[in-house]
Amino acid sequence: MSFGTSSHASPLILDDIRGAQKMLSGVARMTAMEGSRHLTALVGAPVHLKCENLQRTGSFKLRGAYVRIAGLSPEERAAGVVAASAGNHAQGVALASTLLGVRSTVFMPMGAPLPKVAATREYGAEVRLAGQVVDETLAAAQEYALDTGAVFIHPFDHLDIIAGQGTVGLEILEQCPEVKTVVVGIGGGGLAAGIAVALKALRPDVKLIGVQAQGAAAYPPSLRAGRPMAIDAPQTMADGIKVGRPGDVPFQIVQELLDEVRTVSEDALSRALLLCLERMKLVVEPAGASPVAALLSDPKAFKGPVVAVLSGGNVDPLLMQRILRHGMAAAGRYLSLRLRVTDRPGALATMLGVLSVADANVLDVSHVRTDPRLGLGEADVEVHLETKGPEHCTEVATALRTAGYTILG
Repeated sequence: MSFGTSSHASPLILDDIRGAQKMLSGVARMTAMEGSRHLTALVGAPVHLKCENLQRTGSFKLRGAYVRIAGLSPEERAAGVVAASAGNHAQGVALASTLLGVRSTVFMPMGAPLPKVAATREYGAEVRLAGQVVDETLAAAQEYALDTGAVFIHPFDHLDIIAGQGTVGLEILEQCPEVKTVVVGIGGGGLAAGIAVALKALRPDVKLIGVQAQGAAAYPPSLRAGRPMAIDAPQTMADGIKVGRPGDVPFQIVQELLDEVRTVSEDALSRALLLCLERMKLVVEPAGASPVAALLSDPKAFKGPVVAVLSGGNVDPLLMQRILRHGMAAAGRYLSLRLRVTDRPGALATMLGVLSVADANVLDVSHVRTDPRLGLGEADVEVHLETKGPEHCTEVATALRTAGYTILG
């Protein structure tokens, strides 16, 4: 989606972001800018990856949280801070508070991944589990703020938060001064808004493209309406950008300064995460991989040099396992088949021999003999295979049919 600039002046200026950069000196790292040969070949122009997944706490969130908390008055600091988050913002607030000597309480959903809960505690926050979904957790945190006087630290809807995130934009221009396009994932909009202010003030010719998951894309309808609009029940594996309504403050900036918003599928997110791991040796969460997903989905649409912002790398190992398998399937490198075989000794070994000759790697086999759908002397075999791509999948299926096997699905 493309849209024109607004007549309203941005509530944030370049000096705010430069001030945030000075404040973050010695706190947030200037994260690496890595080139990608694979993406460069696809796009037909240089592609660089801004690795905020290698930032302290594993995401860009420390930048905004630190600037926000550092700006509190002595009285506000004494009251402590409170936040609600399923992961990245929680860890950013926890570490920022500890570095600034401020007491922090972080509310997390009951089902939050244990590694993220443990990391938040280790960074110094008191963690309280409340609610089954983030909205319920947010309500609990806001109630706590009202009861105790603690300052609620919003993940994206505050100018100090946006100023901190905007330091990513200053680093991009320093590390890749020849950049023509910057691609960044969007949830509530804090990171995209901050980068937009920095880029457009210093290099208005640079195109800034935001990326949302198709199942959690609140920005396109909001931009069409000219105001933040909520969407019902956002659904995506990319929990870092799974936000049902844009923030009021970042929305104004995004509306004014962003050039385009694109959406990507869950398959594209899975393939992007797999690519980052295999080809770039980078652990990236689905939200962080969303710019790469956009490049994979339409590589010729981006004018280079391109910088893709990998916003975070905090992914639960169990979720990573599922996503990688999904990504392999989306890339044609994972094949599941159900076959009808004769139930006799050696039949399974014979079938596995056919797969071996076809050079398919067997990951898992399930053998079913007792099913009312089976005839006497029949069995079903469900097999999960690692393959080399779509063409190899076709070759494997052809080899099985040629050997006399019936593929049921």
